[in-house]
Amino acid sequence: MAVRIMMHRVGAIAAIAVLIGSLTTITARGAGEPVKNPDSFVELQFGDIESLDPALAYDIYSYEPIWPNVYETLIMYSGSSLDKLQPMLATEVPSLANGLITPDGLTYTFPIRKGVKFHDGSVMTPDDVRYSIQRFLLQDQAGGPAWLLLSPLLGVDSTRDDNGKIQITYADVARAVSVKGDAVVFHLKKPFAPFLTIIAAWTEIMPRAWGTAHGDWDGQPGTWQKYNNPKTPDRYAFDHMNGTGPFKLDRWDRQAKEVTLVRHDAYWRAPASLQRVVIRSVPEFTTRRLQLQQGDADLVIAAANQQTQLRGLPGTVIQDNLPQIAVQTLQFNYKINTEANPDVGSGRLDGAGVPPDFFADIHVRRGFAYAFDYAANLGGAYAGKGVLPHGPIVQGLLGFDPTVPLYATNREKAIAEFREASGGKVWESGFKFTIPYTAGNTARQTGAQIVKDTVQALNPKFQVDSRPVQSSTLIQLLRSHKGTMYFLGWFADYPDPHDFAQPFLAANGYFPQRGSYRNPEADRLVDEAVNTADPAKRKAIYRQLSMIAYNDLPYLFLVQPVTYYTMRSWVRGWYYNPIFPG
Repeated sequence: MAVRIMMHRVGAIAAIAVLIGSLTTITARGAGEPVKNPDSFVELQFGDIESLDPALAYDIYSYEPIWPNVYETLIMYSGSSLDKLQPMLATEVPSLANGLITPDGLTYTFPIRKGVKFHDGSVMTPDDVRYSIQRFLLQDQAGGPAWLLLSPLLGVDSTRDDNGKIQITYADVARAVSVKGDAVVFHLKKPFAPFLTIIAAWTEIMPRAWGTAHGDWDGQPGTWQKYNNPKTPDRYAFDHMNGTGPFKLDRWDRQAKEVTLVRHDAYWRAPASLQRVVIRSVPEFTTRRLQLQQGDADLVIAAANQQTQLRGLPGTVIQDNLPQIAVQTLQFNYKINTEANPDVGSGRLDGAGVPPDFFADIHVRRGFAYAFDYAANLGGAYAGKGVLPHGPIVQGLLGFDPTVPLYATNREKAIAEFREASGGKVWESGFKFTIPYTAGNTARQTGAQIVKDTVQALNPKFQVDSRPVQSSTLIQLLRSHKGTMYFLGWFADYPDPHDFAQPFLAANGYFPQRGSYRNPEADRLVDEAVNTADPAKRKAIYRQLSMIAYNDLPYLFLVQPVTYYTMRSWVRGWYYNPIFPG
């Protein structure tokens, strides 16, 4: 899902949540420049938020204000480490040594911290923890994050089967997550090695009474199904928040695309040094750059190919070449919803549009795969930084295999594939469609232009356009299956290959649900891999899955990038962790 960072300002102390520290000076390091707004932190990015509900949010822009700023989890990653964890709302990290994990690896016990207050002043209880986890499991919005805990706890990736029918009971969930005295106990279906790393990022806690009072699930066994697979905007928690974190929601101005957080003075640790955090969507790069330069922003997010325009700005620093557990892709929609869809033209294969099943033809997909200029994309969109990925399993994870073949630019092969598509009709009639991409993301804008230039050069009847849309709009397009071809990235939820194999290749994974990709053998292998304890056997299975991705070609795997962040030099105590949002 997300690439994540944590930071805090001048004179920072060791911190758990974003921006917690102590301001001991208002002078920028070295330059002697006063901090313009010493009690606030302002971040500018180009995406916008879709939801503030921790049970539904599953994109980097939505998740940043949620965790760990407003909502907190039972345990937490320690600093920049991917394997060291520390207590948060639980008082201990379970282990075999402390007896909180049973020898069979099936039961995890989390003693719950006492005296922690929610933002509404109520005191957190183990029942609130149970309620929040069960709510996360049972809401299970299609394409949402619930699978992360459903898989280890219930042995399924969704509460619904392939036909949309409920396939679990409340009793299943009650057995999986229960309260025992002052502790919450998790019962796994099977041993699952990365379980604690999922708990560290996906157990945000809210008060049960607050949810019930505002029309959310009341925690009762007989009522949960009407809250299953909700439409995003029809829940109070969509745009209201009530967590335990160092900041609380002041307002979400959806029109201005801005979230403002204010300090939670009753925070159970120590109050944050900052009074206010602002996360604002500013698609125009020149505006972001100017506000950073003027000191009105403390940090800006920008595309890789914009870094040269940020380097050397007085009073700023760039943290560069930060490794990512991530992959950027170009994806095909096998079953386009053409109803009221401006991106499909006529909706027919007549030279003025594309039909719903246009990309279901393997020859069409191969045509685009051989036409695309991967070197130009790496150089132009990513400033030459990053590597070409060998399928969905990226470097740094078990199962990465550099012997998995890559598609390479080949004009002759592209022409041959397009000539075969639809029995020759694609080449004879031509096509026209539009690629939607995230406004302000110049890397994806560059990629869309490469598609246009390379494909249109093959046949004058081929027409490819592109248009910028807000990130939340793009998510809605994909959720309604109206995307044609689109650029998307996947960032690790936790550092394990299952977090890449399942979202890309399982039928109920995040991307197949949007692009209608299905392969029963891939489904079987994804399940086999995650349930295999032997690392060597797992590695072999993941190679098979990477070969399925190569042969089926539901996606072009474009780059495993590195990242960078540009900030004012008065930002201190900064550290990076690939699992944190923002």
